[in-house]
Parts: sequence; structure tokens; C-alpha cells
Amino acid sequence: MPKLTDTARKLALFGLLGGMVAASTIVNRRVPLVPALAARRVDFLGKRSCFLSCYIADEALGVPLLLIHSINAAASAYEMKPLFEAYRRQRPVYALDLPGFGYSERTQREYSPELYAAAILDALDFIGQPCDVIALSLSSEFAARAALQSQAIRSLSFISPTGFAERNAQQSQDDDAIRLQIPPLGTLVEISRDEIYNVLANPILSRTLYNLLTTEPSIRYFLAQSFKGALNDGLAEYSWTTSHQEGARYAPLYFLSGKLFTRRAFDTLYKNLSLPVLVLYDRDPHTSFERLPDMLEKQPSWRARRIPNTLGLPHFERLDKVKQALDSFWADLS
Repeated sequence: MPKLTDTARKLALFGLLGGMVAASTIVNRRVPLVPALAARRVDFLGKRSCFLSCYIADEALGVPLLLIHSINAAASAYEMKPLFEAYRRQRPVYALDLPGFGYSERTQREYSPELYAAAILDALDFIGQPCDVIALSLSSEFAARAALQSQAIRSLSFISPTGFAERNAQQSQDDDAIRLQIPPLGTLVEISRDEIYNVLANPILSRTLYNLLTTEPSIRYFLAQSFKGALNDGLAEYSWTTSHQEGARYAPLYFLSGKLFTRRAFDTLYKNLSLPVLVLYDRDPHTSFERLPDMLEKQPSWRARRIPNTLGLPHFERLDKVKQALDSFWADLS
């Protein structure tokens, strides 16, 4: 292979940097944002968190249901749409936009598990009655944290929750760092979550990375990993729209750095829950559930239902099975 001359190297580097700068500036982040759900939407100031937005369908009577979407590069309340539509004529249903997503505040600030738990607590205050809560993926940790601080949650249902996987054998003992193995050297490099975030927060790098993650092909690729069958086009389209908003990259940077995951969530959060809990799961490309049987054995208030042939979003592909499990769980509470 011929060697590059110094001039060629400089031109290549200049081209790479120019491409990064271009990628960080040419993407339109002011795409009109339409509502994720066909429902009334209310904005309010959370006393503990920030400006929040919530979709509401409260024509029916009954115990309110609060839906909490997941956290990712293009998250939104659309992720909970099948459940919102399934229950809106049976009971009051609320779908919260978490901080950094949807119509809620997307400012450049610190995003943390504490902030997201505070937002859930603010939503509970806004609703003003004890609720059943359904949380998706990482947001299960936030909902568990909120439940440990409030009596306003009657029950928790987790869909494909994080925090139940066996601890990675290469994880640092202090739980605040990630240990990476570099193949050519066969050695481990330890990087703290703060160090990862500081790298990702570089303005040019953060914009470039987020722009790459939120192209239409990228969004469809990552979403498709959570579907056993065909990808839901409505979810993919809305994910692209909501990711093309001013300030959309700020919260996902904290997610990508690992700073939104609770250290030892199994022991510090889930084990301390005494209220009724239902876990819906099967397989998930982003997490696993090896420790779930241990929780079911030790906590009599916990239940679990496997939703076969799903990959993290069972309410999109097997809504009938998910609804059956939820209805049975809530019937037992009565």
C-alpha cells in the first residue's frame, strides 16, 4: 500500500475535520414537531424538575394510568402509543414527555436519574390521585426511584426493564467506570462515565455523533433491533421528527455516556420496592434478565410474564398478550 505524503495526510485530515464541522451544522433542528398522540396535551412547571408536557385522555373513570417512555437518542411518548390507545376509553391515561424529549424542556443542563424520578413525581402531583405506572426500559429505574419516594404509585409495571442483567465481568469495581478491552493490546482501559461524557460533550463531536445517530437509516436500523417482525413505520417517522428539534441532543449525551443508569439498580432500587410490581419481558438486544428469577423468589409482591417472540417492545407486536397480563395484574390488586 503506498504511503500518504505529508500534504495528502493534511488534506485528508482537513477533509475529515471539514466533514465533521459540516455534519454538525447542516442538519435542520427546527423540523415542525407534531403531537405524538392524538390527545389533549398540557404543559406545566414541575416543582422538582423542569417544564414538562403530558398527553391526557381522561374521559373515562377509574384509577389513572401513567405511561413513561424509554430513554434513547430519539425517544418520545409515541413509544407508549399502543398502550395509550388501548386504555384511553377504560380509564384516565397520561403519557409524560420526560425532560429532554418531546414538548418538555430540552435545555442544556445536567440530566440524571434523580431528575427523571423528580419529573415522574411532578407528574404524579399534577394528576393528583394514586396511579398505576407503566415504564419502558431504562425508565423502569426512574419509576422505581420515584416509587421509593412517593405513596402516589399504586403499582408499577416494567416493560423490558434494565437493571436485571448479570454484572459485566469487565465492569470496574467502583461501578462508576467502564472497563474496555483493547484487542491489539489485550489490556483493559478504565474510563469513568464523567470522562466519557466530557468527550461526548465536545460541541463538534456531540453534534456530529448525534447527527449520525439520528439519520433516517440509523433510526430505522436501531429501532428494527427491537422488533421481531416488521418495524413500525409510525414510530420510526416520529423518532426522526422528535430528534430534529433544537436541544434534542443534550439528554441523549448523558444516556450514551452511561450517566443515566443507576449503579447496582437491582440492589439499590428494585429490592427495596414493597408495592405490587409486574415485569413484562422476553428478549431484548440491549439488556437481559438473569436476575429476575431471584427477585421473584424473594419478593412476593412481584410478578413476571414472558411475552414470547418479542424483542423489547412487546406492546407494539403482542399488544393482546401485554394487555391480558396487565389486566390480570391489576385485577388482583382489587
